[in-house]
Amino acid sequence: MSKPACGPERERLPLPPSCWTESKGSSSPQGPRRRCPWRGQQQRPRSCPRAAPPPRLRRLRRPRAHSAHKRPQRPPRAPASRTAPAGAGRARGGAGPSGTGRCLARAGSAGAAAAAGAMAAGGSGGVGEPERPYELVVFGASGFTGQFVVEEVARAAASGALRGPLRWAVAGRSREKLQAVLERAADRLGKAALGAEVGVLLCDVGDAASLAAMARQTRLVLSCVGPYRFFGEPVVEACVENGASYVDISGEPQFLEEMYLKYNAKAAEKGVYVVGSCGFDSIPADMGVLYTRDKLQGTLTAVESFLTMNFGPEGSSLHEGTWQSAVYFLADENNLKTIRKKIGYAPVPVIGAKLKKRLVFYNQQFRKYSIPFTPSDVSVVERSQRYLHTELKETPVQYGAYVNIGGLGSVIKLTFAGILLLLLAKFSSGRKLLIKYPEFFSAGYFTKKGPTQKQMDGTSFTMTFFGEGYSEGQDPQNGKPNVKICTEVKGPEPGYVFTPIAMVQAAVSLLEDAACLPKQGGVYSPAAVFCKTKLIDRLNKRGIEFSVISKPEV
Repeated sequence: MSKPACGPERERLPLPPSCWTESKGSSSPQGPRRRCPWRGQQQRPRSCPRAAPPPRLRRLRRPRAHSAHKRPQRPPRAPASRTAPAGAGRARGGAGPSGTGRCLARAGSAGAAAAAGAMAAGGSGGVGEPERPYELVVFGASGFTGQFVVEEVARAAASGALRGPLRWAVAGRSREKLQAVLERAADRLGKAALGAEVGVLLCDVGDAASLAAMARQTRLVLSCVGPYRFFGEPVVEACVENGASYVDISGEPQFLEEMYLKYNAKAAEKGVYVVGSCGFDSIPADMGVLYTRDKLQGTLTAVESFLTMNFGPEGSSLHEGTWQSAVYFLADENNLKTIRKKIGYAPVPVIGAKLKKRLVFYNQQFRKYSIPFTPSDVSVVERSQRYLHTELKETPVQYGAYVNIGGLGSVIKLTFAGILLLLLAKFSSGRKLLIKYPEFFSAGYFTKKGPTQKQMDGTSFTMTFFGEGYSEGQDPQNGKPNVKICTEVKGPEPGYVFTPIAMVQAAVSLLEDAACLPKQGGVYSPAAVFCKTKLIDRLNKRGIEFSVISKPEV
């Protein structure tokens, strides 16, 4: 390939004579020629004739005594445009320095062409930096839960509640499935198609380069790929390393706290937010405790929550993915203690009367039996309370979680089912049976197909909070609690209606309420990161009702 002809005249950079020299036979009245800072090309002096090939220069080894001399710096490039023209054509996504990666933007989107410009502009893409082509990407969009999250993102983008148009994309392994999910969302919203601002990115959780390419193109990733203990960490790592914030709907305490152990310091350094458990049932529990605290006229010291499920004539069911997460949670339960020892949590003081833990009991308020609710609620709320106490110097709240299950017959059935599930989950052969036959071992509640639309329409939940504390002016360290309050969180079907709403509104709060977030990035629980944002107001507007049932009474 012929070398390019000399361009217009340029000012030569000064070269330290001790570090550079001419090659043999080369001479010029204007001094030695210098090496081109890129592509190994040589730049001719201003008087160089176009036809004459420039002589090569050789670089001498730099002596230690001359270490102060630095190599001439590369001239600054013209800054790339931070926005892409509408209707940009098909382009390959930013693949990073290695040139690998498989994130592809579809035609008609803001696309990866804008990604290249945004990355050239030098932005990290964290929350508050708008130069990346997408504000959020739904990863795992073609999964069972992912399709509902895509629909909710499209609804939020079309609502006009945001400060500007939402630039977003869907990501997964199959372009055909992703296009089908977008078509389904458009049909559910009564549109012919979603706008050109929606991109399609091809990524695989087993391909680190494709995950990195995805993360470099967005400010925020919504991860819907579970179980998270197997498929969550590569996405978290890609987001943290490439300056994108991260939201998931995990209910797996081991995964959540291990991500804190591994990535909290790095996320703080990068200025990004990693927020787990942004779905059911952690958002109602964590934000419900926060709401109860704010409504009490005094100091809240203890809360118990009671979950009540309401089913229509069609009954209800959940997808097998949730079942798999529960099975592996029980199998690896002991590992949580090891993770917490490595983290070295500081003990949270008990303020006021100590909250008693209860097993099976008859609840007079609901006229049903109640049992402890075992998912991640307690773990998530305790993490939030630890943060609020240590960082914001607020009074920590003790928390207990229960679920109402009905009569004595239901208690007996659930007891035997729980013992069987726990025993089988401890052995590899037992876990294989549980994973292979979810409908049999869950009495039809977990299925491979998930709930029908009629089942989802007829299902709802209520989470009731009973709080106690001390009135204003009363010292919590002395005497018994003298004030009580009852609050409630009501919502639609929890798994695939409420969870997408909560996840998307959490994402919107990260994008819109940047000034209200913690000043330092890191791995957070929901109430820790959203305590000063408008998340509860946003949830109320989407039909998730936070309300006070009985006012604080002494």
